Amino acid sequence: MKIFKDLYAYRELLKTNVKKEIRGKYKGSFLGVVWSFLNPLLMTLVYAIVFPYLLRGANYDHYTTFLIIGILPWNWFATNINQGTFTIIGNGGIIKKVYFPREILPISVVTSGLINFLITCVIMFIFLICSGIGFSWYMLYLPLVIIIQYLLTLGILFITCSINVYVRDFEYIVNFVMQMLFYATPILYSTDIFNGSLIGKIIQLNPMTTIINCYRDILYWHNSPHLMSLLIVLGLSVLLCCLGLVIFKKLSKGFAEEV
Repeated sequence: MKIFKDLYAYRELLKTNVKKEIRGKYKGSFLGVVWSFLNPLLMTLVYAIVFPYLLRGANYDHYTTFLIIGILPWNWFATNINQGTFTIIGNGGIIKKVYFPREILPISVVTSGLINFLITCVIMFIFLICSGIGFSWYMLYLPLVIIIQYLLTLGILFITCSINVYVRDFEYIVNFVMQMLFYATPILYSTDIFNGSLIGKIIQLNPMTTIINCYRDILYWHNSPHLMSLLIVLGLSVLLCCLGLVIFKKLSKGFAEEV
């Protein structure tokens, strides 16, 4: 495909953009990249206090570890969608001046998010060790789940960042949807609490539900992930990537005039 040839031809630009995304995220802050560790830890601390003790919403052993396994993948997904939706407009200056494959911009956002996620996985592993849960050979499934989440995020971002160029309010709609989706994803709870109810069935339609459940199956429960559900999400992610790329390519023709 032409996109792979273009990405290879402009690989140095892609590397530069990924580095810029990683370095620029906390540029000017005193603690810098340390916030990559502090943000999920502080979020986990708040939820670990609120849900078990105030709302009585958690009856799991090592609930903090349960939470961190859900929060870290969600942070990667939500941060990339929320911030990445603005990436075309945010790079309007260079788009107007220089030709390069526009796909590099959303790909850089998701790739930098992947690198940041892999770094913060250190937190996850520390919690697994300190809680006594440890590791199992099911960790071999972990790269597959990460790749699927990467494709899902990229496919959605292709669509949102290109639409946002023409509909400037779209990023606010995306932010609102992501806030709602947070509660429709089993981050603070397990889908088992719904016991086949209508709400539970609706939540299961969310592809991030399958992805978060797979992380927990592998790391928390030491089980094999539900492979059929995972393959369905893989198919959906590939389809979204292809559809998103078509939409992105079509809309990218007017980026220089609109940004």
